[in-house]
Amino acid sequence: MNATETKLKGCYILEPKVFNDDRGYFLESFNSKKFNELLGVDIKFVQDNESFSSKGVLRGLHYQLGQHAQAKLVRVVKGEVLDVAVDIRKKSKTFGQYISVVLSENNKKQLFVPRGFAHGFIVLSETAIFSYKCDNHYNKQSEGGIIYNDPKLNIDWKLPNNEFILSDKDLLLPTLDNATL
Repeated sequence: MNATETKLKGCYILEPKVFNDDRGYFLESFNSKKFNELLGVDIKFVQDNESFSSKGVLRGLHYQLGQHAQAKLVRVVKGEVLDVAVDIRKKSKTFGQYISVVLSENNKKQLFVPRGFAHGFIVLSETAIFSYKCDNHYNKQSEGGIIYNDPKLNIDWKLPNNEFILSDKDLLLPTLDNATL
């Protein structure tokens, strides 16, 4: 597996080794020992989640606060998404900056999003199955979010706004300046 640190410290794009032959392919999507050694971390994932969504579904930007903060390792099993991580670590040199990466069933890339980041994605293909590991359990009282169209962040979601499908909850999220961090 190859790991490339993004401009946001601690946030990595991972590319597993894929073995293709006439039967299909094989890849090791996760190995805790290799993962921790490669990134120089000691992460213990405790929960796996999966979502199925249609084109234009935008989920995010979400985060967990305090002792319930979560690091995530995200990947796409089927389809294609634009995955976004926003640095919300107040003391970080890159506070308020984001990275985006296309994750797909074809490129097999994964994104490691450490604690202290808001995270979201939009589905670019007709449908997508999105899978992710978390190193902490979800806690409703600790959840937070930032509105997807915050003008300060100015995220390019790669689709026209009229194709976006958001939950009522995500439509009511505050801007970064008004978010509880």
